[in-house]
Amino acid sequence: MKPSFEEGGKLHAFHSVFEGFESFAFVPNTTSRRGSVNVHDAFDSKRLMSFVVMALVPALLFGCYNIGYQNAAAAGKLAEATCFGMFFYGFLAMLPKLLVSYIVGLGIEFTVAQWKKEEIAEGYLVSGIIIPLIIPVNTPLWMLALAVAFAVIFAKEIFGGTGMNIFNVALVARAFLFFSYPSVMTGDCSVWVSADPICGLGYQALPDALTAATPLGQTVAEGFAGFDCAAVKDAIVGLVPGAMGETSVIAIGLGALLLLFTGVASWKTMLSVFVGGAGMGYLLQATGTTEMQWYTHLVVGGFAFGAVFMATDPVTSARTEGGKYIYGFLIGVVAVLVRVLNPGYPEGMMLAILLMNLFAPLIDYFFVQSNINKRLKRAK
Repeated sequence: MKPSFEEGGKLHAFHSVFEGFESFAFVPNTTSRRGSVNVHDAFDSKRLMSFVVMALVPALLFGCYNIGYQNAAAAGKLAEATCFGMFFYGFLAMLPKLLVSYIVGLGIEFTVAQWKKEEIAEGYLVSGIIIPLIIPVNTPLWMLALAVAFAVIFAKEIFGGTGMNIFNVALVARAFLFFSYPSVMTGDCSVWVSADPICGLGYQALPDALTAATPLGQTVAEGFAGFDCAAVKDAIVGLVPGAMGETSVIAIGLGALLLLFTGVASWKTMLSVFVGGAGMGYLLQATGTTEMQWYTHLVVGGFAFGAVFMATDPVTSARTEGGKYIYGFLIGVVAVLVRVLNPGYPEGMMLAILLMNLFAPLIDYFFVQSNINKRLKRAK
């Protein structure tokens, strides 16, 4: 098939599309010559993105199960629901969102690459799976399509494509939904719990169960008091209402281990986010600003997911080794500050990461400039 898509072939107009699928499916069959200036390395951007997707699988699978679990709990049918039934119900609820995310996002990327006569980058392989994991299960598909299109065009392609964007694409999609359609992104369990049967699976949820507050929303309503050990345990396991892939700290932790073992994500950034969040949470608790225990901030909402999968984005995060500490620490600090000081927005992780995306180049600049000044002094 390849000659038809090369220069002079009858399908050359779709060369970028063919090249994208070829790069996704196969290892390149050509390498630089021995003795050349190029360094041979099997680890390219495709494999980097593939590792991140694999790290997201535990959160994805648990998210499917939790969707079914919350549906059965809201219907009062947990005693008769089966594990496989709840999982497949959640899978059917999540599958359309995954398809819309990839079809719209990759469709735009393929179109832009073909128009610019460039290769298709692998960056959206990760964004395409993260976006459905950080939105409510009841988000309408047309809203998701709009958010994906906005994020890919205005947060990525307009800056030059993969590697050029200054804001995390998945978070821009979530921010678009949050500010454009706030009623589908915040509120009681009616936003976060799937209430209707799907293809004969699942149950019809009880109205009273859908008006209950989410764990994080309840803590805000009660002044961050009353979040006991049982609630912390539920948040760690993940059997609580919330975004589809953000609820289970255990599943997120498994993904973090893979990212750290393979060296794909920076442990400096990841650790600094948790240290910053814990430090600010302890300070606010010690000063009487909140009654919420400092460690609770680290396990509720999207804090852990953001620290592991979005704060460590190699494109939009700080790149200097010292800058990673500052960048991650400030994300944790700002996220907890927003949670405690802004009752109208209990989840501050999204805004914290987007804000620090903006300041990451400045942080790197100061560290690079400091290094230059030290070398100049040694040279003199």
